[in-house]
Amino acid sequence: MYRYIGKRLIQLIFVLLGVTFLTFVVTSAAPSDAAEMSYLSKGFTPSAKLLEETREEMGLKDPLLIRYARWLSDALHGDLGQSYSYEESVLTQLSRKLPGTLRLAGSALMLMLLMAFPLGILTAVYKNSIVDYAVRLITFVGNSIPNFWLALILMFVLAVKLNWFPVIGSDDWHSMILPMVTLAVPLACSYIRQIRAAVLEELSQEYVTGARARGLSERRIMLCHVLPNSLVPVITLIGLSIGHLLGGAAIVETIFSWQGIGNMVVEAIRNRDYPVIQGYVIWMALIYVLINLAVDIACHLMDPLQRRRLKGNGKADGANGCHRNKSDAGFQKEREW
Repeated sequence: MYRYIGKRLIQLIFVLLGVTFLTFVVTSAAPSDAAEMSYLSKGFTPSAKLLEETREEMGLKDPLLIRYARWLSDALHGDLGQSYSYEESVLTQLSRKLPGTLRLAGSALMLMLLMAFPLGILTAVYKNSIVDYAVRLITFVGNSIPNFWLALILMFVLAVKLNWFPVIGSDDWHSMILPMVTLAVPLACSYIRQIRAAVLEELSQEYVTGARARGLSERRIMLCHVLPNSLVPVITLIGLSIGHLLGGAAIVETIFSWQGIGNMVVEAIRNRDYPVIQGYVIWMALIYVLINLAVDIACHLMDPLQRRRLKGNGKADGANGCHRNKSDAGFQKEREW
């Protein structure tokens, strides 16, 4: 297990280096360099001579690899550069915007899980019933509506017409409800369909028929057998969604004026604030590689053979008789029975 984690960490280090290098190359190839933007952001148009002197001081005339090595060394020491627009360090700006994104992403993820898992299991259990058709129709509509359109509809109906929520967001929980719902509803509609498909696939397996023949209750079959086997693909999707939410939903945060990382990077792109853009890309790459590592480890540990190696014995995972995977020896015995 430790060798597997070490191998994955080495791979992720190379991924991060590749992402940072490509980001640095793209921003360096932009038509406006750092010297020019540092003056324009302050409302000052520099002369050609002043630009040349500033470029010399900032080391912009050095070869690309030397500038990248210098920037990477500063980044490893926590220095991501200075923002042109806010005249503060990029790390300070990221740390100031991060709490808002964490609150919004965590709330949207919890709301999505509360909607997706019960409805996904319900539609699988009552397949081809009125409930199943109704939920599938709702999820189809929810997947078809873009985030920005749903945000505008919620804002117009709940904020403008009914005056239940503020139009422009702030830092309180009351202002977070509309952007939270906007992010959670499309995700929940997608996950309901995924969970339904995963549960239906498990319910059609032979071990479920064997468990029913042995007289196990439907509740125990669902909780101890079907759901654990259905979690592996869902966990992978949840990991990707967490990375997307922690990166800041730029469109939703901009519409509701929510002060998060997504809104920050939109302003940085508008102002051509390259250090902030580079810092955002590093944050996104770091979030995704760490979440992918956590998802890989979780899926690895869900393998019953791997759990047996870690425990060092051949016993089942618990005394309650809940087997976690179809490949477990308990399932083989049930199928032989």
